[in-house]
Amino acid sequence: MKKIYLSLIAVIALLASSCGTTNLGNILGGVTGTSTDGTTTSTGSGLGNILSGVLGTLGSQSTVNSLLDLVIGQSKITQSQIVGTWAYSEPGCAFTSEKLLAQAGGAVAAGQIKEKLAPVYNKVGIKSSNTYFTFGSDNKFQAKIDGVPISGTYSLDESAGSIKFSATLFSITGYVTRTTNGMALTFESKKLLTVLQTVSSLSGNSTLQTIGNLSSEFSGLRVGFNLAQ
Repeated sequence: MKKIYLSLIAVIALLASSCGTTNLGNILGGVTGTSTDGTTTSTGSGLGNILSGVLGTLGSQSTVNSLLDLVIGQSKITQSQIVGTWAYSEPGCAFTSEKLLAQAGGAVAAGQIKEKLAPVYNKVGIKSSNTYFTFGSDNKFQAKIDGVPISGTYSLDESAGSIKFSATLFSITGYVTRTTNGMALTFESKKLLTVLQTVSSLSGNSTLQTIGNLSSEFSGLRVGFNLAQ
């Protein structure tokens, strides 16, 4: 039952994006149902038909699943699956719950976040050739961010999807989620900002501040890197 509800949430997020709004309440006006957190919402009698139509348009469950993969802890990742070297491919993002994903507008929000982060990363100099993470089976990691070498230890909480890094430059908790081409490694936006300020040699960080500002625009947001092997 929970899986069905999660799928519905993802579809509702698509409806929100197709209507050009990030206000989920504008879409839900009038149907009743119980959410995963036990709250009751009101919905319209024709919503089932609308959802069926949208699912038919999608053509498969893969698009819905890709949206749900934006939720931390939704798709479990084991330590053996992250062992290896992962290079930066593009900005990444994740949400702390399916409810917040829907409220933010789903795919629309993810696209907006990537658009805002891409020029920031470009300004800092982050690219696939100088930003990567190598995870060992012995809980040690090596990485480069903008060419700055970092090494230390890590511990992965598979059930929560969280990963804790301990290094000389910083200690920080991140989150791993699946993506179509690999995985995303994300952090609380202000903590990522601190890390980038630490490793960046730029004078002044007015551009970097964009990362910190994202936290006020999208509740429950985590930002970072999409990685591929």
